[in-house]
Amino acid sequence: MAGTGADGGFGGEHEAAAFVLDEIFGYLHSAALRAAAALNLADHLRDGPRTVGELAELTGCAALAIHRVLRLLATRGLFSEQEPGRFRLTPPAAALCTTSPVSVREAVLMMTEPAMWRSAGEVVDSARDATPSFDRIFGMSLFEYYARDPEAAAGFNDGMAAFSRVENAPVAAACEIPEDATVVDVGGGRGGLLLEVLRRNPSARGILFDLAHVLEGGRPAPEPGPAERLRSVAGDFLTGVPVGDVVLLKRILHDWDDATCVRILRNCRDALRPGGHLLVFDAVLAEGDEPQQAKALDLLMMTVLPGHERTEAQFRDLFRAADLTLRSITHVHAMPVSVLKVVPSP
Repeated sequence: MAGTGADGGFGGEHEAAAFVLDEIFGYLHSAALRAAAALNLADHLRDGPRTVGELAELTGCAALAIHRVLRLLATRGLFSEQEPGRFRLTPPAAALCTTSPVSVREAVLMMTEPAMWRSAGEVVDSARDATPSFDRIFGMSLFEYYARDPEAAAGFNDGMAAFSRVENAPVAAACEIPEDATVVDVGGGRGGLLLEVLRRNPSARGILFDLAHVLEGGRPAPEPGPAERLRSVAGDFLTGVPVGDVVLLKRILHDWDDATCVRILRNCRDALRPGGHLLVFDAVLAEGDEPQQAKALDLLMMTVLPGHERTEAQFRDLFRAADLTLRSITHVHAMPVSVLKVVPSP
């Protein structure tokens, strides 16, 4: 008869159950990250380590509460407790600083705002009827919600701009832009990607195309060269797109169902000059069990919008339905987004 050993005879099923129990606390890491962003803890640690007492005085919070937030984040490499009650920045935590050139603070706040939390919490209902829980909770779609609430819309646009700051340079480097091209950024928001594309292509001109209230919420900062070659045009990509040689669609298609995506893609195809092409920037879902940020984002999309992330095969089907052909996929190093080059079908 086998001995019980140091574990008292408890087998792998107990370890498996313990693993599942540990997984259920994942949302608390996001909650702690939101607290750190909202309280600007990274900014307060930018010039060096501080005690939780010092941070409490700076933020108007309780020292013990600050300690508990930072202690949890430190287990994930966000901040580090040098000695009991004294914390410092780590490189990942520095990305929360408002002065960082790739600050993600606004992205954290946007992705953890109450509307997102509530919608994700009703994922069971979304699974049952295959519709966004957001619509049921708020009585309108996500985009209607932002159109009616300028403050919420500003937070959303700030968050999307923060996501783009991380991705724009490596994504723009992967773009194929002909000489003297007119580049149309469809749903381009604050224009960060388009400005980066124009920096890298001095002969190109750009059109930033988005809804009027989005363009009014934040125009690209003046910059000699690129900004002088950029103009903003208000409109709705569901009805038409300005004419150009290259059309950019960054993180647009995953917001929409297949029928709407086909409509958007056809409008983009119709806007292309002869010889032009479309560049789609989205995650391409990996098959199998490979960990991927897009698989988590896909679940969020299920609860807030009618769209979803897509595999390469699903993208090909989408393009085919819009009389387009996928020519190539460039996976951007260390980024969760790929560049799909698409041309009109013969």
